[in-house]
Order: sequence, then C-alpha cells, then structure tokens
Amino acid sequence: MRHGVRLGLDPGDARIGVARSDPSGFLATPVETVKRGRGDLARLVEILAEEEAVEVVMGLPRSLSGGEGPSAAKVRLFAAQLARRIAPVPVRLCDERLTTVSAEAMLRDRGRKGGKRRAVVDQAAAVVILQNALDTERATGAAPGEIVEETHD
Repeated sequence: MRHGVRLGLDPGDARIGVARSDPSGFLATPVETVKRGRGDLARLVEILAEEEAVEVVMGLPRSLSGGEGPSAAKVRLFAAQLARRIAPVPVRLCDERLTTVSAEAMLRDRGRKGGKRRAVVDQAAAVVILQNALDTERATGAAPGEIVEETHD
C-alpha cells in the first residue's frame, strides 16, 4: 500500500463531495462539500494543499452495464481540468456505480433525516468512492482506476 493522504471526490452538477484518507491509506473520512461553479477548482486545490494529499480519486459515473453517458463525459472533463491545476499530483477515475445509493442507505441507517442527509450525502458518497479505492489497492497491490491525463487547452 502506497503511503500518503488521498482525496476522494464525488463530483455532481451542484456539489462536490470531498473525503480524505489517513496517511496509511486505511480509512476514508468526510471533509466538506464544495459548491460547483466559480471557484470550485480553486477550493479543491486549497483542500489538496491543506491535507498534503498525494493523489486524488474521483468517482466516474457509469451505467449499470458499465457504459459511459453525458455525466461521465462531464466528469472526465472536470478531472482533466483538475489534473492540470494540481500536476504533478495524479488524479484517478474510479467506477462509482451505486455509491450515492450506498451513501444514502448508510446515512438513513444512522438516522440522518431529509435535509440533513442531503447536506452530507455528497461527502458520504466521496467516502464510499475513496474507501472502495483504498480497499481495492490493499487487496490487489495495484493503484485503482485509471490515471487522468491533464489537458493543455
């Protein structure tokens, strides 16, 4: 298992859930929810610096069959923009099928209600994405997902 804090991101159209791992890469915990739009990339760069993260793991939405639609294309573009801003820190895309459903269920089981649950579901989804990536790396010995190439536009 590689050493260092990783950030997990669940990018949506309105908000980006952010999670972090401990330096040993064992446990993912929520950090904050960043509002999408002006300044979102700058805030993610700040969080990366604050946490001294060595990698970013971003959820890639796929259909249940594994295909990619318009949401995945938006995430790929956003991931490339972030990769350009934080290079040489790598950004990885990891399959996030059903993570929001898992996060909602987990929060519901813990008694979070309606509005309070919606306020943290993005962070919880980021935790699920990052924890899956950490568990996969621990089980396989290989870095999870696919590396994002930075764009030069």
